[in-house]
Amino acid sequence: MSVHYTLNLRVFWPLVTGLCTALVCLYHVLRGSGGARAEPLDGADGGFPLLKVAILLLLGYILLRCRHAVRQRFLPGSPRLGRHTAFSPRHFREPSLAILLESYYEHEVRLSPHVLGHSKAHVSRIVGELVRAGRARGSPGPIPGGALALAFRGDFIQVGSAYEQHKIRRPDGFDVLVPLRLPPLVALEPRGLGAEPGLSPGFHGCFVCALKAPPGASGAHWLRDCKPFADGFCVDVRGRRHLSAALVLRWFQSHLQRSLATVRYSLEERCRVSLTPGGLEQPPTLHILPCRTDYGCCRLSMAVRLIPAVHLGDSVFLVAPPPPPSPFGPLSELPGGLRAEALWGVNTARQEQKLLSWLQERAPPGACYLKCLQLLKALRDLGARGLDPMAATQWGRILSSYVLKTALLAVLLCKGAAAQGWDEAHLVERLEELVQFLRDCLLRRHTLFHCVLGPGGAAVEVGPLPKVLREAAPVDLLAVFDRHARELAAARLLSTWRRLPQLLRAYGGPRYLARCPPPGSQRTQGFPEDEP
Repeated sequence: MSVHYTLNLRVFWPLVTGLCTALVCLYHVLRGSGGARAEPLDGADGGFPLLKVAILLLLGYILLRCRHAVRQRFLPGSPRLGRHTAFSPRHFREPSLAILLESYYEHEVRLSPHVLGHSKAHVSRIVGELVRAGRARGSPGPIPGGALALAFRGDFIQVGSAYEQHKIRRPDGFDVLVPLRLPPLVALEPRGLGAEPGLSPGFHGCFVCALKAPPGASGAHWLRDCKPFADGFCVDVRGRRHLSAALVLRWFQSHLQRSLATVRYSLEERCRVSLTPGGLEQPPTLHILPCRTDYGCCRLSMAVRLIPAVHLGDSVFLVAPPPPPSPFGPLSELPGGLRAEALWGVNTARQEQKLLSWLQERAPPGACYLKCLQLLKALRDLGARGLDPMAATQWGRILSSYVLKTALLAVLLCKGAAAQGWDEAHLVERLEELVQFLRDCLLRRHTLFHCVLGPGGAAVEVGPLPKVLREAAPVDLLAVFDRHARELAAARLLSTWRRLPQLLRAYGGPRYLARCPPPGSQRTQGFPEDEP
C-alpha cells in the first residue's frame, strides 16, 4: 500500500519558533560580547536587522497559521467540506462535522509515517535477532534436541493494523507471528469446530489438530517413534492425540526467555528489552524501552506480542492461544470430550492484507476507506469514555478492531470498492454508512461473518486457501454476545454518532475549532430519532 508523506505542522512550526528564539539569543550574546566596540555614530542599534528578522518570522508564523485555518477549514470551496453549494440544504449540517473530523484525524488519529516506519524497522531488528537466537539454541523443552523437537522456523511474520496502514494514535503496539517447525515425523490433521453440535458460538472459530503419520510412514512404528513428542506436547481428545496449544505456548514462552538471555547483552546499547509471560490466556509480550543514550528521533516504548504459530499452508497459521470466546472471562465448558488446552485459533492476516490490497487496486485514486476505518476506531474509543472499566471492556470486545475491519470489508465487497463515493468529499457519508451497517449487525438485521472462514469467504478472490478453511462452517463474529449486550452496544454506538460534534470539540484538535457552529444548530444525518 502506498504511503503519502506530508509536512507535519505540529513539528515544523515549533522548529521555526525555536529557530527564532535561537536567533534572538544569538543576537544578545553577540551584542554583549561586542561591548568594547564603539557605538555607531548615529546611535543606531547594530543588531537591529537580526532582531527584526526574528520578529518578522514570528509574525509570519502567526499570520500563516490564521491563513491556513481560514483557507483550509472555513471557506465553502474547500474540498474537505464536500461538494455542496451554499444553497444546498446539507450545507448547514455537514461542514462543521467534516471540519471537526479532519482536525481530529490530523491531531489525534493519524500516525506520522516517519515515526511508524522507524518503529516498525526497530521492532523488525529486535525480533529478528531474538528469533535467530531461538533457532540457533534448539529446543529446551521436554525433548531437548533431536528429530522430535519443536523449534523456531527462523522467520517471523508481522501482522495487524500497523502493517495494513490503519493503526491509529501511537505506534506502540505490534503483533508478530513466530512460526514453529514441527518434527519431520509429525503431521497434523486440523479440523474446524464450527459445525460441532452443542458448542457455544464463541468456539466456532477454533480448531483442533490431531496427530497423524506422514505419508509413507508405518502406523505401528510411527506411534512408537513419535511417543516422546506426543507425551510432551499433546493431549487426548476422544481417543486421539491432539497437539496442545497450552503445552506449546508454555514451551514457547520458556524458549523465548532463554533466547532473550542470549541476545540481551548485544541489545543493551540500542534499547532495554524484557519479556512478560502471558500465561495460558495471552501470548508473551516483548517490551522494548529506549536506552538512555538513545538520541534517535523516535524514542518510543513499544510492546510486541509474540504469537506462536503453526503453518497450515497458503500463509494460514494456527495460533496459540485462541482468542477469548466469551466477553466474561475464561473458557466455558466444552461438550463431547473436547479439552480447552487443545483449542487453537486461526490467523488469516495474510489473506486479509491481500484482500485490502486487491480492493485498493480497484478503488479510484484518493479513496478514503482506510481513513474511514481509522475514524471508526476513534469513534469507538470516544464512545468508551465515561464507562466503568467492566462496561468499557465489554464495549471494546464487541466493537473490536477486527470486527470494525470486517465490517468495512463487508461494505466494500457488497457495494464494490470501485464504486463512486469513496473520495474525501464523501467521508462523512461513508463513515455514517459504516456506523449504520454496524448498528444493523448488532441488531441482527445483518450477519457479520468472518471474511475468510467458510465456503463464502471473501478471501478466495485473492488466492487459494487450505481445504480445512474452505470447508469450515461460516463464523458469525457477533454471535458470542447475548442480545441485551448487542442492543446496548448498538444504542451507545448511535448515541456516540449523534454526539460526535460535541465529543470532537471536547477531546480533539486545536482550540480555535470551538468557533464552529454549536451542535444544536446541526444534526448528524441519516439515523431515525428512535433508539433501538
